[in-house]
Amino acid sequence: MTENLKHGDLTQKIIGCAFEVHKFLGNGFQEVIYQRALAYEFRKAGLDFSREIEQDIFYKDLEEPIGTRRADFVVDGKVLVELKALIKLEDHPLGPRLNYLKAYRLEVGLLINFGSKSMEFKRLVLTR
Repeated sequence: MTENLKHGDLTQKIIGCAFEVHKFLGNGFQEVIYQRALAYEFRKAGLDFSREIEQDIFYKDLEEPIGTRRADFVVDGKVLVELKALIKLEDHPLGPRLNYLKAYRLEVGLLINFGSKSMEFKRLVLTR
């Protein structure tokens, strides 16, 4: 199933790490706690990632970035991972995340919510 999805194997590993974090911690913590635990799981899984880095924002076909925004994680230089600790993920708008993908020149993102009783995630794909 994941072989047909853009970066499917990578996103499957990321989601597996997130499930491991939620299984151990459950819900109720601040995002930074989940972020630190997820970084541990990424390292353990051998994933190459950057955490809380200033990510360049690009506009159209300009070569130079027009600014920066801090991203929770960028994994393998391919997948943007944004973390939330909300009671319900469906209450959080997805539009800005798609805009981040476009501005970062990435195609795939994951929005992961640790705040509900069961971990939730949304896979975002930017189609050009």
